[in-house]
Parts: sequence; C-alpha cells; structure tokens
Amino acid sequence: MSKPLVIAIDGTSGSGKSSTARGVATRLGLAYLDTGAMYRAVTVAYLDSGVDGGDPEAVTRAVMAADVQLSTDPAHQWVRVNGRDVTDEIRTQRVSTNVSTVAVIPACRADLVKRQRAIIEAAPQGIVAEGRDITTVVAPDADLRLLLSADPEIRMARRRLDHGGQIDDAALRDQILRRDADDSTLVDFTTAADGVVSLDGSLLTLEQVIDTVVALAEHAAEESTDD
Repeated sequence: MSKPLVIAIDGTSGSGKSSTARGVATRLGLAYLDTGAMYRAVTVAYLDSGVDGGDPEAVTRAVMAADVQLSTDPAHQWVRVNGRDVTDEIRTQRVSTNVSTVAVIPACRADLVKRQRAIIEAAPQGIVAEGRDITTVVAPDADLRLLLSADPEIRMARRRLDHGGQIDDAALRDQILRRDADDSTLVDFTTAADGVVSLDGSLLTLEQVIDTVVALAEHAAEESTDD
C-alpha cells in the first residue's frame, strides 16, 4: 500500500464490530482501535472520581482529566487509566451499566473524538477503527467505511456467548438494546451515510464477514493507489 489504509466500522451493539475489526486488522497487518474500550475506560475514570453521574459538567471534567492508554495491537489488547490496568474491569457489568452516562454527553464525545483521531493519524501502517461516530464524525474520509448490522436476537445471543452464558436477560437487553437507544439520541448508526457500505452479518459467520470486509478493503486500497 502506498499510504496508510484507514478502515472505519460502525454499527449496532453486538453486531460483531470488534471481532470483525480485529480479524480484518490481523489479516491486513494493520493497527486496531476499539473506541468502545475508550468510552469504557473514561467511564472507569468517572466512576473512580466519585462525581455525581447526574452532573454532566462534573462527569466531563473527570473524563477530560483521564489519562487513557490502550493497545492498538489486534493480538494483544490492554487498557490503562491513570496508570492502572483496567483491561478486565472495563468489561464488568458496573462499567457496562454506566457507560451511557458518559456516551450521551456531547462534550465527552468531542473529547474522545479528538483522542481517536490522534490515534488514527499516528498509525503509520494504517488502522481499523470501530465504534460509534467512526464513519461519519471521527473518520469520514476513511478509505473504507462500513456499517455492520445483525438481527437483535442474534446480537444478544452472540453477546451471551461473549460472557460465557453468565449474564441474565435483563442485563443482556440493557447492554444491547438500551445502549443503542441511548446512543441513537446523538448519532445515527442504523442508517448508512453516503459512501458507507452496509453489511448485514445476521446469516454470516465471523470468517465470512471478515472475508467480505478484507475484499472491500483491498478494492479500496487499489482505488486509492490509482488516484
């Protein structure tokens, strides 16, 4: 590739964004950015600060003050907040339940968008970035922009497997449906914007989805080289 390849993947919760993005990054030798992990990381910072979640300004201050570091190696993911390893903690129910408190505050989103753009621009070989706002706000000029979707029941079944079956239906619906409802008040991630490719993975295996995205990425890279 003559220049870094940027692939942006958005979509509904549980649609397979993370698994797809990691697989594509591994296959193409690119870096990987899990923006959802960033939201979860600053949620840890907000919770650790002890501020009232009903005070948007206080939450924003806690978020903006947070030192967040995360791996962009698709084979080895880790996250640190203010020097503390929170790789496992960000996946706990406590964080999952509270992440929307941060995600619905425009000032917090704006701060995270700046951080995400900096990581994307610093990836010399290119990057696969996935999460909310990626295709329309964070990386609207990405070489390939993709909106991934799947049937809600399939998404919940997949998330249950991610948790080893150790999650009740109420928590599952909270993670999948309620999170989507909260985020949809600020960003449209169910309708593909102009130039964004839609891919429904309901009836596809993960490998088939990865194969499809890799083929699209290789085509995008060829077009970019021709330009």
